[in-house]
Amino acid sequence: MNKVYDAVGIGIGPFNLSLAALTNDLQEIDILFLEQEASFDWHPGMLIEGMDLQTPFIADLVTLADPTNRFSYLNYLHEHNRMYQFFFFNRFTIPREEYNTYCKWVSSRLDNCQFGQCVTDVEIVPGKSYYAVTAQSTNDNSEEIFYAKHIILGTGSIPNIPEALQGFPEEDITHTSRYAYLADTLKQGNSITVVGSGQSASEVFYDLLKDQKHNGYDLTWFTRSSGIFQKEDTGLGKEVFSPEYVDYFHNLALEDRMESLKNLSTIRNGVDPNLLEKIYELLYNRSIESTLQQITIQTNTAVNAIERNVNPKKSTYNLDCEQWQKGENFTYPADKVILATGYKPHLPDWLDKFYKEIGWEDEKRFRVTSDYRLVFKDDRENQMYTLTNIEHSHGSSATNLGLSVLRNQKIINSVAGKEIYSTPKQAVFQQFEMKKS
Repeated sequence: MNKVYDAVGIGIGPFNLSLAALTNDLQEIDILFLEQEASFDWHPGMLIEGMDLQTPFIADLVTLADPTNRFSYLNYLHEHNRMYQFFFFNRFTIPREEYNTYCKWVSSRLDNCQFGQCVTDVEIVPGKSYYAVTAQSTNDNSEEIFYAKHIILGTGSIPNIPEALQGFPEEDITHTSRYAYLADTLKQGNSITVVGSGQSASEVFYDLLKDQKHNGYDLTWFTRSSGIFQKEDTGLGKEVFSPEYVDYFHNLALEDRMESLKNLSTIRNGVDPNLLEKIYELLYNRSIESTLQQITIQTNTAVNAIERNVNPKKSTYNLDCEQWQKGENFTYPADKVILATGYKPHLPDWLDKFYKEIGWEDEKRFRVTSDYRLVFKDDRENQMYTLTNIEHSHGSSATNLGLSVLRNQKIINSVAGKEIYSTPKQAVFQQFEMKKS
């Protein structure tokens, strides 16, 4: 007989990798995870040397649920004889490159993950209370069908590039997700423009600023936002990433949730203050020189389109820009452009067949329960859990690595039908609404 797993997880990014690590050694439930890539690799195009993860090491894949788990970051350091080095490193954060190495280490030790398996279809087996998951091997194109009572969607996100900025050679116009692969080529341009205001834009701008003196290019930074703001870094401010706030946010009406996301934009999209200090220090020291190379930083500016320059001797491209606060349009020359335009949820094509069966909050946002189940119109026992496209339902926690463990605790308990991992009961000092007596 075909084995029926308790669940099949589709996609192995940090979120589903955390879920795999937390369930790998459990006897109560059996979950299989499938990933089309040949191995784990987390945003390799943004692994810029010296950049730190914005999440503290205690928010690794497992510790917040199980500090004794063998897949903790501290155990990774211990097994690699790096515990004392990290102690003397004297930081709470992890270098971005080492976080990727840590995740690779975990993934290579899990029994419940299969890489090189591209899921092409998911459907309910007629007359059965489980799903059939069809996966194609990226190695030899062979197909295999896996059966599961539930599905866990962890297909992550893809670069969000406005249509008007698409269709150009990648070595000239690229998204930050590809920056590390193309950095040497990009730095050969005479003029480079970074578009965007968040953490990724700041990291790329800093890397380009460091090398500008040696490569001789003009460097520009345009942001649509009205400023380059640092992220909230105080204890009370960060409590919006707490279990209590997630529950509070989830119970709001959709309109109020979307308004809250706008109000929390600096907390969600702000830049690490240490990085902003590094950028300013470098700018200040460069300003001492009388032969300072051209540097332009301008906020309130949208790049609406890109056109190839008819006079390439001047610059390769012209950017159609707007200083939106003053309503002024202008054209700006550039040879290379790096787009820090964010990401959007990646929803697989096979999910379309369930469109009419799913409850929707609007045409783009499906309904999601507090324990991350898609809301179906019928009362079915075979669930689909999602870690993708949930910002509207669970707020700032949706893309926060630190809260991935909490999400997975809830999913594990729901799949198991009992409490495997206890969730925090009082994690913050503040409250978000007046408690009823």
